[in-house]
Amino acid sequence: MADTRRSGFDVPLWRAIAVFRAASLVYSVVLVVQHHAYLSRPWVAWSVLALMIVWTAVTTRAYARPARRTRRLLAADLGVAFTCLFATAPAATAHYLTQAPPLSGYWFAGAALSASVIRGRRGAAAVALLYGFADITLRVLMGAAVTDATVRGVVLLLLTGLAVGYMAQVAERAEERLARAVALEARIREREQLARSVHDSVLQVLALVSRRGAEAGGEAAELGRMAGEQEVRLRSLFTDGLVDDGAAGGAVGAAAAGNPGAGSADGAGTLDLRDLVRRGESVHVSVSAPATPVLLPSRAARELAAAVAAALDNVALHCPEGTPVWVLVEDEGDAVTVSVRDEGPGIAPGRLEEARREGRLGVAQSVLGRMRDLGGTAGVVSEPGEGTEVELRLPRDRARGSA
Repeated sequence: MADTRRSGFDVPLWRAIAVFRAASLVYSVVLVVQHHAYLSRPWVAWSVLALMIVWTAVTTRAYARPARRTRRLLAADLGVAFTCLFATAPAATAHYLTQAPPLSGYWFAGAALSASVIRGRRGAAAVALLYGFADITLRVLMGAAVTDATVRGVVLLLLTGLAVGYMAQVAERAEERLARAVALEARIREREQLARSVHDSVLQVLALVSRRGAEAGGEAAELGRMAGEQEVRLRSLFTDGLVDDGAAGGAVGAAAAGNPGAGSADGAGTLDLRDLVRRGESVHVSVSAPATPVLLPSRAARELAAAVAAALDNVALHCPEGTPVWVLVEDEGDAVTVSVRDEGPGIAPGRLEEARREGRLGVAQSVLGRMRDLGGTAGVVSEPGEGTEVELRLPRDRARGSA
């Protein structure tokens, strides 16, 4: 676990440790007063308590500042705690340990808890075991018996350290997630502001050029068509949401730049299906996709996108020019579905079988065949005069098998 140096969810935890240090210090003073008769050198004991008071004040101020929560401070903290522990030998008699814990008492746990926050559960376990070894060593040196209380103290310190270490780890992750959420919210707001600005200027101009070009005809119509395509692409940048930088952020920028090879890929060899399908978007082809990446294994994503492209080519070939087409990408969790629907004249009953017998394999091979090879399904629903809808569905478990 990395050093915890940020201020955030761990602040109440450090305050609680500071309160524990102060409370355990008071209890240590009470124990010394209560068993003062068993001290061989009282002045040593009171000197140790004075050191504990000073060190409690020092650590309370030091740990309150995230920049000072370093391994050096932790090492010094543990060094003082163990020193106070072994100082029991010159300060007290062996009988003292049968009536009370070492001079540091439960105050030692403050350093152990600090170690659990800074070094995590492994640090907590290491300090607890070292405390047990030191306590037994101290009792052997003083000729005192090792009792069950020593074992219970070690077990209690170990369990407490592990619990606090786990809480610190959860707090650190929560703080990181909060930071990402805040950053994402800021990016969304910035994107919305930019979208409003672009909509009020650039998109309006492109829409006007597209409309006037279509009305004028000739070369102006081609200019209008290009302006319309750029309008669609620009709109998609602001309407499809934000993607995670680690998964697809770079690919979106590449796609926007017109890079035909752009595709959102992560370290596991997956691609964002949305970027591949959007290559077919135009003035007459509208693509709707989730705001989050639709990741599939590279081969499966490319083949599914190729099937969508084949369906769009079929619309361009058999439908009147300018026929509206809608492409819908859906991520169902266990499967990915892409629907391609047009407002063309539709397909007459039996026409697909007839085209297959004639050797025209556009739909049979480029669409249905691709999905069959991937382990997915493809359905064609069409009625004369009511357009055609092609639904491509690929289960994720089969997509992984086709990678």
